[in-house]
Amino acid sequence: MDASRLLKDKKFWIASFLVAWAAALQGHMMWMQKQDAFKQKFGDPVEEID
Repeated sequence: MDASRLLKDKKFWIASFLVAWAAALQGHMMWMQKQDAFKQKFGDPVEEID
C-alpha cells in the first residue's frame, strides 16, 4: 500500500486517533497517580489553609 492511499484511508486516521487518545489518557492517569502520591506524602495544601 502506498503512502498517498494510506493517508486517504479513514480507518488509518481512526486508528491513529484511538492510539493517540489512549496514550494521552494513560499519561493523564499516570500524572493523577503522581499527584495523589505527592498529596499522601506531603499533605494537601488546600486543607491546611483552613
